[in-house]
Amino acid sequence: MEEVEHVLRVRCELGEGPVWRPDEQALYWTDILCKQIHRYEPGKGKHDVYETGLPVGSFAFRSRGDFLVAAGNMLAYWRPGSYGVEVLHVFDEFSRDDRLNDGKVDSSGCFWTGSMCSGGGGHLYRLDVDGSIRVMESGIGISNGLGWSPDNLRMYYTDTMAHTIYVYDYDASRGTISNRRTFVHVPEELGYPDGVAVDEQGFVWSAMWAGWKVIRFAPDGSVDRIVQMPVDKPTSCAFGGPGLDELYITSAHRYRDTDQRSAQTLAGDLFRVKAGVRGTPVQPFGG
Repeated sequence: MEEVEHVLRVRCELGEGPVWRPDEQALYWTDILCKQIHRYEPGKGKHDVYETGLPVGSFAFRSRGDFLVAAGNMLAYWRPGSYGVEVLHVFDEFSRDDRLNDGKVDSSGCFWTGSMCSGGGGHLYRLDVDGSIRVMESGIGISNGLGWSPDNLRMYYTDTMAHTIYVYDYDASRGTISNRRTFVHVPEELGYPDGVAVDEQGFVWSAMWAGWKVIRFAPDGSVDRIVQMPVDKPTSCAFGGPGLDELYITSAHRYRDTDQRSAQTLAGDLFRVKAGVRGTPVQPFGG
């Protein structure tokens, strides 16, 4: 069984969306509720927190140094250390409680992000490098973990509310998805599938919200490994480290009462597992 290392005390209310930046050898992630983006450089033990003023659900790097952020009901460019944003698109159709959630960049440099909406009215969007936006999927409860197989023939997509990770046929040349089917339906006793990372062997790692675990699923959907966590709400995971073989795991400290907060002394912190397998490098938005 993999040993889970407690890496950093951060107490994020809703830590999410970790992304490893190889050129900096640093991990970035968001605390959606606190409107912050964290940066951790393991080699130097350096931790920075950037106030964004935005409920950033996910983000992507850009080659010019700024970020593409999916925040609330908008997509925008944001630069660390700045409170200002350059708005790309506002989703006026969102209700007050709707917002964008998890997101990832595909091999062509397009950004995929989905919404979480009351009544299962969420969508999955694709932001192309020319700034155009396309609706790729509808009828989603809580849009979450995204990832692609190493051969770029499959795309994985999570609806947390449905307890389901879906898999699609993916056409990289056209950036399209088809033939949706259930990759895995997670029983409630195992938790709710949240953020996803895909390794170079094509196995899917999924953080289980309220499940105390991260599960590695084989390409056929069977359970390959279970990583037991010291917190009940792991939220997402990403491969990092010099060899891209360390799985970083974010978590949440979002609890309804004081007793729960007291019992979860490590909730909201950052963790790491020596995965024994490599991940794949992330792409910047725009290719």
